[in-house]
Amino acid sequence: MKKDLSTKKSLKIAIIGHKRIPSNEGGIEKGVEEHAVRMVALGHSVTVYNRGSDNINGKKYNQKKLKEYKGVKIVTVPTPNGGFGVLIYSFLATIHAIFQHYDVISYRASGPCVMIGLAKFFGQRCVASIHGFDSQRDKWGRFAKWYLEKGERLAVKRADACLVLSQNMKKYVKEKYGKDVLCFANGIVKPEKKSANEITQNWGLVKDSYILSLGRVEPEKGLHYLIEAFRGCKTDKKLVIAGGDSNHSYYKKLTEMAQGDDRIMFIGQVKGNTTAELYSNAYIFTLPSNLEGMANTLLESMSYGCCDLVSDIPENTEVTGNYAEKFPKGNVEALRKKLQMLLDNPKTVDGYKAKSADYITSKYSWDLAVEQMIRVYRGEMVEYDTVYKESLKGAE
Repeated sequence: MKKDLSTKKSLKIAIIGHKRIPSNEGGIEKGVEEHAVRMVALGHSVTVYNRGSDNINGKKYNQKKLKEYKGVKIVTVPTPNGGFGVLIYSFLATIHAIFQHYDVISYRASGPCVMIGLAKFFGQRCVASIHGFDSQRDKWGRFAKWYLEKGERLAVKRADACLVLSQNMKKYVKEKYGKDVLCFANGIVKPEKKSANEITQNWGLVKDSYILSLGRVEPEKGLHYLIEAFRGCKTDKKLVIAGGDSNHSYYKKLTEMAQGDDRIMFIGQVKGNTTAELYSNAYIFTLPSNLEGMANTLLESMSYGCCDLVSDIPENTEVTGNYAEKFPKGNVEALRKKLQMLLDNPKTVDGYKAKSADYITSKYSWDLAVEQMIRVYRGEMVEYDTVYKESLKGAE
């Protein structure tokens, strides 16, 4: 019997695929939290399936096993450390979800999407959200890449709806799988800018004294290009790399590249007020990635009014439009020249800073992102841009 998913009915929703909420571990976790809390506020019932533990930097991650967070129900799934953790987590979460009579299971990220076939066998409606093609990431071995690609294929082929984070990803899916998918988006809110206090006390950083990179320290983020390019720049400003040692061999490579240049600072993972201060006082924010979905750090930096310098991959430039500088992906000399140009031209930097926050916060809204997702859960094949354009007409 087909379920009633009409606009009048509150939905019973399960979300599988993130590590855990509340958490600031990554873009998927941020998106799940923002979606789930807002969906509950709209009257829907939402259950998220948190992973019970994870291996972070060789240490077991221990968490308070919450049963509820801001009205969102939490089921904590036993999750072993190691390569098969995601498989076991997503299998157990799916088995549990199948017997809870949800209107929809919302799978996030490629790996957990492997279980879509199991859920569909039991007649479950499934929606898949692919935040990036994880199978293309440098850190994975052969089996992991195969497994992640299998998840991507099932998301596209078997889910009732599949969403991706950029037009470039949509084009890739069409060319590889011959299927049409929908574009969704992350959201952002305009934050309150912070004066430099903690960052001055901890690292001697003051307003406009540094170039900032913030996020996961992994090969696809292109930080090796950034360090090489920065070392060739003439400036007294610092290069601040904020991010945890999640990929030890790559982190070690970067620190070795930086040896002999005391302008380059590795400050580790940051959160909360420290993150806000770093964004608020950066001269330039950089994102030299080889691969992205839709980077939350890009949205966040622009929302604070940063001048951004990004690689020219479509996943970046679709977000920034004409409100950021860009350089050809992987081109160290082009990156060095753009850095030096911005270092030598503070008026250009100020021009970007004056416009970026209003642009990004008007275009990318968590409320609109949730409206789109709910409509897709109900069966409407609607893209984020359509919802955004409808909101503009409604505001006229």
